[in-house]
Amino acid sequence: MLPTAELAFDTATTMGLGQRERQEDAVASDFASGEPFGFVVLADGMGGHAAGDVASKLVVSEVFSQLKLQSGDPDLLELRIGEVLERAALSANRRVGRYSSLRPDTDGMGATLLAPVFIRNRLYWVSVGDSPLYLFRGGRLVRLNENHALMSQIDYIVEMGIMDRDQALNHPDPSCLTSVLIGRDIAQLDCPRAPMQIEPGDILIVASDGLQSLCEDQIEGILRFSQKRSAEEIGALLMSELG
Repeated sequence: MLPTAELAFDTATTMGLGQRERQEDAVASDFASGEPFGFVVLADGMGGHAAGDVASKLVVSEVFSQLKLQSGDPDLLELRIGEVLERAALSANRRVGRYSSLRPDTDGMGATLLAPVFIRNRLYWVSVGDSPLYLFRGGRLVRLNENHALMSQIDYIVEMGIMDRDQALNHPDPSCLTSVLIGRDIAQLDCPRAPMQIEPGDILIVASDGLQSLCEDQIEGILRFSQKRSAEEIGALLMSELG
């Protein structure tokens, strides 16, 4: 394994409209050349709700600005990374709520959030919603963050008394979100305090739920075929498979 000081990040972003009439994803990243530090902020506006595209932009701009303000000293940031990430998510949630309260036509707007932070060989993140953070290592693809969608949260829904088990198992929309940034209390927030250790050759994918049009076996197969390629080429291959 390379010393952590020699780790380098090869990054790329790519977006597609998919079946939507307008782009409801927003993404921003910051990786300074030669620095063992960087972060990504991704939000997916709630499809079918008013101003989902606006909500995703509000979330990304708020979280990005808070992380950017803290990025001058990565070592100091790491000492309180959990607090910083949680505060950024709460601030973004409040911003969505304020915007919606001033514009009645946007009532119900919201967005998911996924924001991984890389500090040398350590990965931290905060996520709300169903946007996946994938790690490809040793030929295997695994999801790192929680999936705040009904199909993955049956036990939580039953424990909270939201539905009984039969209702949850037979819900007509198993992909509906159990947590989202909508200006109200955040039901579930995934922000582990212990970091994930990153190794040379790891591939990490920060995606909205649109990527899940491909099953995980398909994504894994694409990465096995393209793991020696650049991040830009891998992104292009994934987008081409989505059609």
